Amino acid sequence: MALQLVKLPDVERFTLQGTNTYLIGRGNQRLLIDTGEGRPAWSQTLESILTEEKATITSALITHWHHDHVNGIQDLKKLCPEVRVYKHDPDEGQFPIEEKDIFHVEGATLEAIYSPGHTQDHMSFWLKEENSLFTGDNVLGQGTSAFEELGPYLSSLETLRAKGSVRGYPGHGPVIENPGSKITEYLKHRQEREDEILRLLRSRNSRENAILWSPKDLAQEIYPKIPEEVMLPAINGIVQVLMKLENEGRVSYHSERGLYSASKTKHAL
Repeated sequence: MALQLVKLPDVERFTLQGTNTYLIGRGNQRLLIDTGEGRPAWSQTLESILTEEKATITSALITHWHHDHVNGIQDLKKLCPEVRVYKHDPDEGQFPIEEKDIFHVEGATLEAIYSPGHTQDHMSFWLKEENSLFTGDNVLGQGTSAFEELGPYLSSLETLRAKGSVRGYPGHGPVIENPGSKITEYLKHRQEREDEILRLLRSRNSRENAILWSPKDLAQEIYPKIPEEVMLPAINGIVQVLMKLENEGRVSYHSERGLYSASKTKHAL
């Protein structure tokens, strides 16, 4: 994706290779959310903007540890040597972010929201003045997101939806108008997938009357035309659903065979 800069009210969005970073506020002190992949074009554009606006970045807030969000930190420090870098699980020389931490510059007040799921350390941010969310990779501008652990991810989506925000600034993709509606779509999609897996596990006339299923069996049943090269991510997503259902007592894991079955206790879908 080509480098582009989209000017928004008190928020400037930089997109480079699919990762959004955000410069926030007015005046000579700004906040930055994420630092991208560490591409030279990003730091050059940021330097140009800061010079033009006679501004510096006092705090950089990192949504999570993935390389496409943190690899620009060193370039940022060269541009703004006094910047403080905040991350929920901070690396050496960084500072921690906790739930409800407040970050303020002229024109912008951000409240931190701990929102694990995509990663264990994931943070989102609420922009008070605009009632907007910086959703990181939990909610994307296009498509659905991956997650490390489904249960916390769903809880985080509920938390973000409850903010009732009018706009969402994602880690990837275009700005989201009405993020609550987008999050409802995510939750509906995840519930449909969960229900489908449970129906398969409970079915006695599928897969030659087998009642024990491997994650790969389920993936092949749910995605019969999926290309082999993306089969592994599909299996991993199904494993996350199975782990959630096991924690809820609705699925049993037979560790000696690596297979799953519906629990004997009856639960309504």
